[in-house]
Amino acid sequence: MDAESVLEYVSRQPHGRTGFRTLARHFGVRGEERRTLQLSLRQLVSEGRLVEFRRANYAVPGPSSEYVSGLVILHRDGYGFVVPDHPLEGVEGDIYVSRKSLAGAMHADRVLVQLGRISDDGRAEGVVRRILKRGQARVVGQFHFSKRGSRVTPHDDRVRERIVITQGEELPPPDPTSDRLGSISPPEVAGPEDLDGWIVYVEITQFPTRTQEARGRVIEVLGRPQDFGVDVEVIIRKFHLPYRFPSPALDEAGGFSEAVGEEEGRRRRDFRDFDIVTIDGESARDFDDAVWVDRLENGNFALHVHIADVSHYVRPGSALDEEAHLRGTSAYFPDRAVPMLPAELSTGICSLNPQVDRLTLSALLEIDNRGETVGVEFCRGIIRSAERMTYTNVNLVLEEEAEQTSRYQRLVERFRLMKELAAILQCRRERCGSIDLDLPEAVIEFDESGMMTGVTRAERNIAHRIIEEFMLAANEAVARHLEEREAPALYRVHEKPDPRRLLDFEQLLSTFGYSLGVGVQVRRFGYSRRHRDGSKARHQVQVPEGGSDVSPKHYQKLIAQLEGKPEERILNYLMLRSLKQARYSEINSGHFALATPCYTHFTSPIRRYPDLVVHRILKAVLDFDEGPTDSNAAAKRRPTESTLAQIAKETSFTERRAADAERALMDWKKARFMEGRLGDEFDAIVVSVTRYGLFVELLDLFVEGFVPIDSFQDEPYYYRENPRSLIGRRSKRRFGLGDRLRVRADRIAWDHMRTEFSWVDSNTGAEKAKPGRRKSKRRRGGA
Repeated sequence: MDAESVLEYVSRQPHGRTGFRTLARHFGVRGEERRTLQLSLRQLVSEGRLVEFRRANYAVPGPSSEYVSGLVILHRDGYGFVVPDHPLEGVEGDIYVSRKSLAGAMHADRVLVQLGRISDDGRAEGVVRRILKRGQARVVGQFHFSKRGSRVTPHDDRVRERIVITQGEELPPPDPTSDRLGSISPPEVAGPEDLDGWIVYVEITQFPTRTQEARGRVIEVLGRPQDFGVDVEVIIRKFHLPYRFPSPALDEAGGFSEAVGEEEGRRRRDFRDFDIVTIDGESARDFDDAVWVDRLENGNFALHVHIADVSHYVRPGSALDEEAHLRGTSAYFPDRAVPMLPAELSTGICSLNPQVDRLTLSALLEIDNRGETVGVEFCRGIIRSAERMTYTNVNLVLEEEAEQTSRYQRLVERFRLMKELAAILQCRRERCGSIDLDLPEAVIEFDESGMMTGVTRAERNIAHRIIEEFMLAANEAVARHLEEREAPALYRVHEKPDPRRLLDFEQLLSTFGYSLGVGVQVRRFGYSRRHRDGSKARHQVQVPEGGSDVSPKHYQKLIAQLEGKPEERILNYLMLRSLKQARYSEINSGHFALATPCYTHFTSPIRRYPDLVVHRILKAVLDFDEGPTDSNAAAKRRPTESTLAQIAKETSFTERRAADAERALMDWKKARFMEGRLGDEFDAIVVSVTRYGLFVELLDLFVEGFVPIDSFQDEPYYYRENPRSLIGRRSKRRFGLGDRLRVRADRIAWDHMRTEFSWVDSNTGAEKAKPGRRKSKRRRGGA
């Protein structure tokens, strides 16, 4: 009796459900075997492969099941949505759950939902019947002292419940292993009354129910809200990023020798005489990749991409591997990082530091003058990086700046070859239709004391392009090799855009006079009702078949049309939102944005767990190819498709979690910066329009904010969906995407971590809307 047998039996029962006693009779288990069956069922429920809709009664979740397991995403207004673990027949999107139907569920809990009404447009409502797994065992928030009972208000406004702190649990015991304030009560905190207003980390000891509040105890004191560095500590805990390495992982990391052994060196291809370099940002400390380029006698290019051989040190099942798997990726903040691996590896023996021997897994590519890879070889290597180069210095060399050119004279020709090859590779990608959305990124500027002084756009140059093109070429070459060898692999996939989003984007483009050129049209039919959250539901949206014919080249042509136009920044941003998110998968479905049928992540094993997994798979394939003596052992080391599917799901989640944390901290930093600029006026551009107001971006500071519709004092405004605009009721003045306006910073909306502005210039950016036919409204009680 195994898990698959249990699932198969339950799925064959009427309505796909059965009870424990029936299962026990069918499999003939008794005594201690019943305990084993219970444990198996509990494991299947925790994995979401079974649902326990009543005590000891189980069902197989499926497209037509009444009971659905999924993840709760709460809204700050109290209602929530459940993201189903499996697609559901007839259901469009997530399942709406009203505030009174949550049954004590908190944000990020896994729950069992009973489906209720499903409307004609596929929107479903449900009721939480069971909480399968709590997602918020610990919460960061602000401490509020009271003699009648202290409470903590969670920093995450989606966690609605204030947590009652048990008497005597207000101050945590000292923790000498802490690397900051956490768990060590500062000298000025003598008692719980001194903690009032401080930021603390709380462990929930009693979860809320319909009749009882959540209770907890303080386990860390992080500091005052305005203290330097507290914002990073809050974000790390809010997004549940693992921030301390356990002792077994640290012990393993400290047990490796810095030097490469002679025996290991002999087993590898020796590249130490090559003038290989790393090229990274000025602040980078971990160096995953090093590159080398030469021209061959036949006129082709030899491109060597050497990637840190992290898999040599981090073995499957080790404490380091478990911790790397848990973290999934490193998270990078303006003034610190939460690494996937301890510093002994990430900035030590795995980092390709200059002038020291390092182990690599190397991709050796031969590329012709059209950018096609005509030869490929993979091997274990050993290198000694000649220089730790920065993007700035490489760019200066290529621009023939005298000082840098003289300093790196022996590498100048090598960098010129790199520039030439990168241009060829870029041309090839453009021919294939690769979408190159070069959206700017924000950079936080600090003074000498660590205080933020401004927000600017990140500067990019040809050196960034060189590394990007080389890494893309290596990743694609590895993916193709693994697919050709029919090895189970972990791919980086990016599906076609959702037809509905595509149509919304096409409609927006039409207001600017552009089109993707896919010949799609959409018909919309009124509004039939409102959801309980206040949003309107369309009665019918017809999605024509043409929506599925879009290709990357359609987007590429649009990008070329937009280049240099005033609306370029806005439409590129909206273009990005129309695309799906890339993710990891054990099934290769191609990469839409890169216009390639096969892609993976191979080049960053220090900071991404999927790359580490791909390294292990590639090594197993190499060992299998080396000879029959190693083939059986190599085949056994390859992960199974079910294992890869689980890794893909988990690492896609951890990737989004880290990205959300990084974005949240940037928003917080920007809000803190703008707090000192309240009352100042700025030029801004409209980047989004909603029925509640305008989202704008300041032209000089790279800061986003919101202009509420009720802040317009000249006259009332209303929202028109097509085109998405705010229109003055009397003047017909219109504010739409791409319009410029003058705004004043009024307040910081800390619940949204954004600045709210008001419009102060009535003569800029807006234009009159065309008067339309006005519908008469029948008043209650007669004419």
